[in-house]
Amino acid sequence: MNSISANAISREELEQAAALVHRAMTPTAAYAWPLLAEAVGAEVWVKHENHTPTGAFKVRGGLVYLDRLKRERPQVKGIVSATRGNHGQSLAFAARAVDLPCKIFVPHGNSVEKNAAMRAFGAELVIQGRDFDEAKGHAADLVDEKGFEFVPSYHRDLVTGVGTYALELFTAQPDLDAVYVPIGLGSGISGLIAARDALNLKTEIVGVVSEHAEAYALSFEAGRAVSTNAALTFADGMAVRTPDPAAVDVVCRGAARVLRLSEAEIADAMRLYYCATHNIAEGAGAAPLAGLIQERGTMKGKKAGVILCGQNIDRAWFATVLDGGVPVVE
Repeated sequence: MNSISANAISREELEQAAALVHRAMTPTAAYAWPLLAEAVGAEVWVKHENHTPTGAFKVRGGLVYLDRLKRERPQVKGIVSATRGNHGQSLAFAARAVDLPCKIFVPHGNSVEKNAAMRAFGAELVIQGRDFDEAKGHAADLVDEKGFEFVPSYHRDLVTGVGTYALELFTAQPDLDAVYVPIGLGSGISGLIAARDALNLKTEIVGVVSEHAEAYALSFEAGRAVSTNAALTFADGMAVRTPDPAAVDVVCRGAARVLRLSEAEIADAMRLYYCATHNIAEGAGAAPLAGLIQERGTMKGKKAGVILCGQNIDRAWFATVLDGGVPVVE
């Protein structure tokens, strides 16, 4: 089924969002790397969302969300949200452009370098909670205390914004057989589904998750939101325990399947990206390529897209991966 919801995002909305996003950044490249094709046995188009101003796709959604907020609610004094990093960088980048204070909650043990980047973009950082879901609860408390606007990780404006990368990809390569995309809280895969449907294409959308953060795989299989007790993956962009019900509905309606990946498969894909393209991919950024490799038997000879959604991984973890290891999260 191709309809993402009763309130589907139109091509016109995506094009308007793209015009807004492109005032802050240029469209990102999509390249077909020959060494990836050789490794997978398929034509592989990489959408380089690691080349945005924040090193990840999320910046697009932040720009669209903050633009609407500033126009429609100019009385708002600031924003607050929770993140493992890329969403927070997006909001800090966009909030600075519209001159709004931005407070971001992250859990203990969060990426040191993502924390530093959020502060550099202007966010006030608060470290609280054992994981993303607990940090989100603390952020929501601040809304009551300070009257800030809480920005969720999943919202129609965010989906419309990040959907502009899908519009770019599908406009350039409309005949992709499948596109592989990671699922954190769901904006990236929802944007792909929205653009695919708006352009009336037949491309399969394949979501990928870590087997240690399988909430969206379980939800896809059950047809409803299913939470887990833990999300212990070094691919922190996918480390979510509690799915968003609206995102689950979109994924269930619009995705072909959701794959589970081992931590070793994700690390292997990170190494392949570096050797084949000399691009750095964080865990979630490499996960789509890992998913394609997992399905290379059925994808042989076909044309696939993979979303390299971000490059923001701490140096120590990346060094472990390049040395042949797999970072351990406890």
